[in-house]
Amino acid sequence: MDLFSIYRQLGLSEKVWALGEEITAGLRERFQEIDAVAEYNQAKVLAAMQDCRIGANHFAATTGYGYNDDGRERLERVYAQVFHTEAALVRPQITCGTHALTVALSANLLPGDELLSPVGLPYDTLQEVIGIRPSPCSLAEYGVAYRQADLKEDGSFDYDAIRTAITPKTKLITIQRSKGYATRPSFTVAQIGELIAFCKSVKPDVICMVDNCYGEFVETIEPSDVGADMVVGSLIKNPGGGLAPIGGYICGTRACVDRCAYRLSAPGLGQEVGANLGILPAFYQGFFLAPTVTAGALKGAIFAAHLYEKLGFRCVPSAGAVRSDIIQAVELGSREVMVAFCKGIQAAAPVDSFATPEPWDMPGYDDPVIMAAGAFVQGSSIELSADGPIRPPYAVYFQGGLTWQHAKLGILMSLQKMADAGLVSL
Repeated sequence: MDLFSIYRQLGLSEKVWALGEEITAGLRERFQEIDAVAEYNQAKVLAAMQDCRIGANHFAATTGYGYNDDGRERLERVYAQVFHTEAALVRPQITCGTHALTVALSANLLPGDELLSPVGLPYDTLQEVIGIRPSPCSLAEYGVAYRQADLKEDGSFDYDAIRTAITPKTKLITIQRSKGYATRPSFTVAQIGELIAFCKSVKPDVICMVDNCYGEFVETIEPSDVGADMVVGSLIKNPGGGLAPIGGYICGTRACVDRCAYRLSAPGLGQEVGANLGILPAFYQGFFLAPTVTAGALKGAIFAAHLYEKLGFRCVPSAGAVRSDIIQAVELGSREVMVAFCKGIQAAAPVDSFATPEPWDMPGYDDPVIMAAGAFVQGSSIELSADGPIRPPYAVYFQGGLTWQHAKLGILMSLQKMADAGLVSL
């Protein structure tokens, strides 16, 4: 049986398959560039693991307090070396990216301090953490003020507004690398470096934190290489390589990371406690695979942009744009088309392919959100997934795919479901 025969059994038509092959043929040079970045990052991770002398004994499980957990401590040394930081906190006790950001913010902001976002409104779930939308235990409830400088209409930084927004009370600046549920371009590491340099020229002692979710290993450098005091992310996104079942990381200066450890556990305990519960093999192996897995997801995003732009849809970033994360936004124009797109992603999943995604009132979001994901790890957005809030311009955000081949099939199935519903002409 040939390949297309299998795909036909999965529901793919010959017309959609042929269009996909046409798009793929034109991306070989672009994919070679992605593979070169992956090879560099793979070597970087391997060198860190060898320098830290990782052995099979470092995979042993610990329980209870987790005292003297050498495997946990060495993993954090590996992360610190890869991100070129003084310290790292990498823990299964961090439940998600929002939790990691909450730990970093609440550990390094005190009552009377100000938090500044120079890139506009933060991602939906962080708004309640900050207190932009009222919530129990928000930073606002603890006396942390918030200021914001919006981006210019072209998506660039408004340096005049940022200079005005930085006050003597500004303690920490939070920079969101990825677009979130906005339809602006994500920021490259170089752009983030320029922003950090500007902010520190205005207030040299300000802490600059980067929400690095979806951006790890897309480039050969990370925000910590260009002046970030903290970079924060989730292990069920890029750095977990699809194997980490939970967890988050904070890499940065020793002073910042120490405070984060005290906030995550308790004052006086810090990084000394926190059992690994047998998860370390997945953390180590996932991080080792992360550059290659990220490359596959990035190829899928670029393929999606070329395919959907050809059909007349607006894509952010555009097909030929420089990439700084794995997320591909496609403006679909209506609720019905969003649902059909997500049905295709779900139908291509290895898990729960039989389920039908529907919009629902998800905690932490103002609008109903539709999510498609048939993942081995619940909510893992390095795996094939798509989601978006049901609001104009009805943009769906596609990301992930543990392999490029699976990402490609997912995109083709999204188009197939739209065509089957008569919502797009091929």
